[in-house]
Formats: sequence, structure tokens, C-alpha cells
Amino acid sequence: MPNNHVVVIGASAGGIEALRVVVAGLPRDFPAPIGIVLHMAPQSPGLLDAILSRAGHLPAVSIRDHARLKPGHIYVAAPDRHMLLEPGVVRATKGPRENRFRPAIDPLFRSAAQVYGPAAIGVVLTGNLDDGTAGLWTIKQLGGTAIVQDPADAMFPDMPRSAITHVAVDHTVPLNEIAPLLVRLTGETIAPPTPPAPRTVEVEMKIAKEENPVAAGIEQIGAPSPYACPECHGVLLQLKEGNRVRFRCHTGHAYSAESLLAAVDEGIEASLSVAIRTLEEGRLLLCGLADHLASAHDDAGAAKALVERADEARRQAEVIRKVALDREPLGVKA
Repeated sequence: MPNNHVVVIGASAGGIEALRVVVAGLPRDFPAPIGIVLHMAPQSPGLLDAILSRAGHLPAVSIRDHARLKPGHIYVAAPDRHMLLEPGVVRATKGPRENRFRPAIDPLFRSAAQVYGPAAIGVVLTGNLDDGTAGLWTIKQLGGTAIVQDPADAMFPDMPRSAITHVAVDHTVPLNEIAPLLVRLTGETIAPPTPPAPRTVEVEMKIAKEENPVAAGIEQIGAPSPYACPECHGVLLQLKEGNRVRFRCHTGHAYSAESLLAAVDEGIEASLSVAIRTLEEGRLLLCGLADHLASAHDDAGAAKALVERADEARRQAEVIRKVALDREPLGVKA
């Protein structure tokens, strides 16, 4: 196990400004490497490293392949890449999305826990839903330190609130106190090593490193659930973690309960939209055919029947449109 601390930070909505504040408060001689995941779209230009380099004294670099870990350097996950820690190395992978994101926070946090144990310091900042909670729980299980931005201080409090609810957090502090706290913690002596990482962590890290989930042992760490993966429609396996339940499919996609609800909700919304569009297309086709029968074949009776069917399609579309407009989301919106 490395002798020095490592800091891993996760953020989502509102995260750029929060990260700027944290980085601005760190000194030039900060003694640990820092890994950062910010949720971003795959097509994002990936400018976070430049933003953070300008925000403070420490150099930041976006990881698209791999790099050596150095104290006082910031490593940022690139768009559409998970970022994982190995002994002395940080690496990018295209493992399956977790909580509907790549990069996701949980894989980075798990890798820090697996490799650094008690020397890992995890920080959850502002964001929606609950990515980071499972990874922070793993950091605590393997002896590391858990820090969470005070939800009352966060622009989007869901991620900090989830972490506090499900993890025995060591420090809950306002944003402007995180950098001084990191300076103090990285100067302290590291606790003795903990036992090896549990089998679940080993399997999930293999999946994040692009290994076939079945070969990695996914079926050994979870039981089949009655739910289907929103992305690939395979069976989701249910994993228990403390007082939480999580899900993974045989393709490797991973969901918390909240992110699964959000994904299912998006699927409902998309299905309703498809139903409305299809009914409207059918109505237009029926009207076109009615006009054709009336003019080309002088068949008023058949044309009238088609118009009646078109009217029924319109009524059905209106019913579904009202459902789509009036329905409440199943879970928290991402």
C-alpha cells in the first residue's frame, strides 16, 4: 500500500464552482495527489483541467489514458471515461456506465479504497441524486476518511444528503472549510492497513477496468431481481451494501435505487412521447387515405370510416398527452 494519502473528489450539478473554491484553497506544497470526477456529457469539450489549473496553485491534467500519480497534482476524469487509481498510477477506462454516467464518481472512489485503504480521503460535493455514496461507503469500510459538503451549503444538496444518510461520514463542513481540512488530514499519520478489499469491490473494479462482467464474477455478488436494466434491458442483479440496495446487470451497468428510478422515469417519458407521435402519424395517414378515397374513388362511406378512426386516434393521443403533462416523476430528477 502506498505510504502517502490520496484525495478523491466527486461533484455533479453546481460542481465547477465548488471545485474552484476547493482547489483555490490548496497550497503549492499540498502533499497528496487529487483525483476529481465531475459528471459531464460524453460530448463535453473537457475543459475542467484548464479551469482548475487557473483556479489555484496546483496543476491539473485530464486523464485520457494513464499517468503517474504525483503529490500536489490534480487528475481530472475526461469526458466518456471512468478514472481509476492503481498503485502509483491513474488510468482512464471505458467501463460500463454507473448511475447513468461515465465518468462516474463511485468507480474512482472504490479504486481509491481498494488501493489506498486508510490513506484514501473521499469528498462528496454538490450534485443531484446519489452518485458517490456507494464509493464513499467503500472508502469508510476500508479505513479511509469521508468528507461531505454541508447540504445546507451546497447548490444542489442531494448528493451530500445521500452520503450523510448512508455513510458514517467523518466530516460534514461548508465548502470553504474543505481545503483547510484536506491540508490538515493529509499531514496526519496514516492508520494501520486494513484487510483486503471484499470480493464485491474486486469484482466491480474488474468491471470498471473493462473485464467481461460474467468472467469477473458478477453473478457471485448479487441475486437476480425482477427489474430490467434501462440501458441494455438485461436482468439486474441486486447487491446489498450496508442499509442500501444497488443493482448491476450482466453487461456491467450499475445503478443506485435513485438512479434506477430516474432512468425508469426517463423511459416512461420517452415511451409516452413515442406513443403520442405514433398516434399522430396514424391520424395523418388515415386522413390522407380518406381524402384519397373520397376524391379518387368517390367512396364517401369508406372515407367517412377512416375519418372516424382518425378522430379516435386524435382522442387517444390527447389522453396520453395529458398523462404525460400531468404525471409526477417516480424519483428525483437528475
